[in-house]
Amino acid sequence: MSESTGKPAKAWGGVFTEATDARMEKFSESISFDSRMHEQDIRGSIAHARMLADVGILTADEFAAIERELTAIEERIVKGDFEYSISKEDIHMHVESALIEKLGDVGRKLHTARSRNDQVSTDFRLWIRDAIDRLDVLLADLQRAFVGRCDGDFDVVVPAYTHTQRAQPVLAPHIWLAYVEKLQRDRERLADCRKRVNTTGLGAAACAGTSLPIDRTKTAEYLGFEAVAANSVDVSSDRDFAVEFAFDMAQIAIHLSGWAEDWIWHSTVEFDFLKLPQTFCTGSSIMPQKVNPDTLELIRGKTARVIGNLQSLLVLTKGLPLAYNRDLQEDKEPIFDSFDTVEASLALAAPLVAGTVLKRESIAARIERGHLDATSLMEYLIRRGVPQRSAHGVVGRLVRIGLDSGRALAELSLDEMRAVCDAVDEEVYNYLGAANAVKAMKSYGSTAPDQVRFQIDAWKERLGL
Repeated sequence: MSESTGKPAKAWGGVFTEATDARMEKFSESISFDSRMHEQDIRGSIAHARMLADVGILTADEFAAIERELTAIEERIVKGDFEYSISKEDIHMHVESALIEKLGDVGRKLHTARSRNDQVSTDFRLWIRDAIDRLDVLLADLQRAFVGRCDGDFDVVVPAYTHTQRAQPVLAPHIWLAYVEKLQRDRERLADCRKRVNTTGLGAAACAGTSLPIDRTKTAEYLGFEAVAANSVDVSSDRDFAVEFAFDMAQIAIHLSGWAEDWIWHSTVEFDFLKLPQTFCTGSSIMPQKVNPDTLELIRGKTARVIGNLQSLLVLTKGLPLAYNRDLQEDKEPIFDSFDTVEASLALAAPLVAGTVLKRESIAARIERGHLDATSLMEYLIRRGVPQRSAHGVVGRLVRIGLDSGRALAELSLDEMRAVCDAVDEEVYNYLGAANAVKAMKSYGSTAPDQVRFQIDAWKERLGL
């Protein structure tokens, strides 16, 4: 207790002669949000105490008592039987205070050779590492949901779009695998980010290290870190890993938003390609007929806050001097919010994908609109010896005939086509129509049925399906 105020003394308050203003305590506290790092804080503290025992700073009995009490504190927190107070500022001071309350001077030894600067860096890295692992599981689940559709939808030909205009016909699974590829890049970015997250700063102390004979490789080993940060000044201020993680989550959200946009439009009466599961839709308070794609709209909308959180972190860190500054307390809420948002979006996305129905009859009834086989006809002419630019012009004139007469290219007569280009013969009809255009594809990674089948099988093996 402070002799002058009767309030609990601050752990850092020895030099102070005046109590902290209550308004300052409220303004500066972080326990309201960093309490969610309690498990990481206690895990890090146990590892630190174990290392202190290894080097002889703590006795074996002291370490055993600290480990026992820290484990009990974690159990109390999980049960909801732990009281938080803004006077103790953050999760680190709450845990340490509770430990000292139980163990007295033995508890006071825990913070030896450690600052809150390296402690919070370690806790945050552990938390982000755990978050990356959780997101990777959800991303893989969503990939499996898309791949799981592919066999059942293999015979469905749909239009692919460029500039939001019908472009060329593709197999529906080719579209599903496009999303899988995007999600794979998300997973690879997270895995790469994890390498830089998985470096410990514990033992760097405030910014200069410590004169005590600690072993930082031991704490790294105990906490599963792959590397030990080599510069104590850098690591105490480094938040590159958090900004990188924020970007990775923003990119995931952007991919989800693009998918949501596609499926929102494709579920409209105008497109009539998809029937979304009603369990992921809502109705209207005034229009009884409405089935609104609210889950997809919210996934699209929540992307804005994830992008905004990335921007917040970039601005937060853009002008900070070495080494640690209290500004960095503001790094956690954007990360926590982005993670919660992306995790919730991914958790909803997989069952929504699995439960959506392709409206085959509606798609088939309109697949020949838009002259999707125009490029197939052009490449047929190229194979007949017509230069690409000339073939492009020929097909453009044939498309104009079709537009003026309301016909598909396959409905033009051979004489009409030969009147524009005498290189055309009867074989041309093998390349016209959406299904024939798909079958004509040959290149690796294309929508050719054998290529799509190869990719489906490869992804099944990769994802354990």
